[in-house]
Amino acid sequence: MTGYEIFWPLLAHVALVYGLYVLLGQRRAKMVRAGSVAKSDYRENRGEPAESLVVKNCLANQFELPVLFHACCILLYVSEADNIVAVGLAWLFVALRYAHAAVHVTSNDLRYRSPLFAAGYLVLGAMWVWLAAWMAMG
Repeated sequence: MTGYEIFWPLLAHVALVYGLYVLLGQRRAKMVRAGSVAKSDYRENRGEPAESLVVKNCLANQFELPVLFHACCILLYVSEADNIVAVGLAWLFVALRYAHAAVHVTSNDLRYRSPLFAAGYLVLGAMWVWLAAWMAMG
């Protein structure tokens, strides 16, 4: 390991966040052009149409559980616990975030979204357990 592998999944998650901002802007602009909402309606953000609300909610979700992911990645790096196990778990977490986001901004079907969230929750938990075990053994 060269020492920076743990940051690639972190950067991949950042790319997801930026992509969601672009999607939110596109959906809002489309609704403004269609005349279904006024641009000023977004100032106070009351009554967001469902088409953009799902993206807004998905974006907000990227600053909940993933905050713990970013902290864990940094702590794994600092403690030198960022080996193949940690990096593999990090990539799995990010892949699950992408899948969760894809469902969230399309069908928003909880039959698919909830298990993806739960899987990411468990994978992130495993990352924290790995960190704790590494520190306990060190």
